Amino acid sequence: MSLSSHVEELKKKHQTLSTAVETLQRSPATDDLEIARLKKQKLMLKEQISKFSTH
Repeated sequence: MSLSSHVEELKKKHQTLSTAVETLQRSPATDDLEIARLKKQKLMLKEQISKFSTH
């Protein structure tokens, strides 16, 4: 897998998590721990994207 395709895959995963977080936040029965977990995953993906994009 090339570096650019790896970065694109990370961006897709980040977007999927963003959508999931938004959906959970609009839900009346929100699970704050689940939202926090997803946000942490998003942050880790964003850091990886940033790391690979600068090289």
